[in-house]
Amino acid sequence: MSVLVVGSVALDSVETPFGKADNVLGGSANFFSASASHLTKVSVVGVIGSDYPVDKLEPLKKRGVDYSGLEQQGVARAKTCPPGNEQCRENASAVIGPGYWKQDERGALAFATLKLLQRDAKVTSYSYDWQDLVEGYFLQLTNNADQSRTFAYIAMHEHKLYIVEGSVPKGSPPPGLFQQSLGWVDKDGRGIRYTSMYSNAFHGMGVYPKPPIVGAPGIPSSTATSTPP
Repeated sequence: MSVLVVGSVALDSVETPFGKADNVLGGSANFFSASASHLTKVSVVGVIGSDYPVDKLEPLKKRGVDYSGLEQQGVARAKTCPPGNEQCRENASAVIGPGYWKQDERGALAFATLKLLQRDAKVTSYSYDWQDLVEGYFLQLTNNADQSRTFAYIAMHEHKLYIVEGSVPKGSPPPGLFQQSLGWVDKDGRGIRYTSMYSNAFHGMGVYPKPPIVGAPGIPSSTATSTPP
């Protein structure tokens, strides 16, 4: 089994009582890959700028982490486009982003759902829904090979793609609770719940401010919309 990681590939500056380091390898995708590479093969998909020092990724590459899906998108891609290519123009509007990178991020949710729909299975349910008020899609499949049942939830939160799926043998209780137990945390690992619907395409990408978090200063704990059973 291999793991595909979609997340940030960044540089961090760290200062502790014991010292300071600037421009060291950072980002959630790198941190996760470093840990997961001890257990399985890891592939990374992310967005970096044309000036990102890719040599800093060498320690993880030596651990077998596959960065072939890491594209120096945006401006870098636009510079290599044929003249007049609309898909990756450098001067694209802020809504699209250089090289249409924002369209790529918005499309990740649809693409991940499409890959599940293309499995050798009968789709028995496909619906828009949410988990803890983060929007996404629910899928229910009956796999043709053995009639096992697969339930999946696909969502994006803070630029990260999440695909949660569970399968059970034919005749077993459906694995619905597996998807419905999904929750969210902030950058410090604290559980969060928004007061209204969160959409990565609008709130995560900065089109609109994020909904307030229940329990934040001035936000009562009873303001959240109930999640349907």
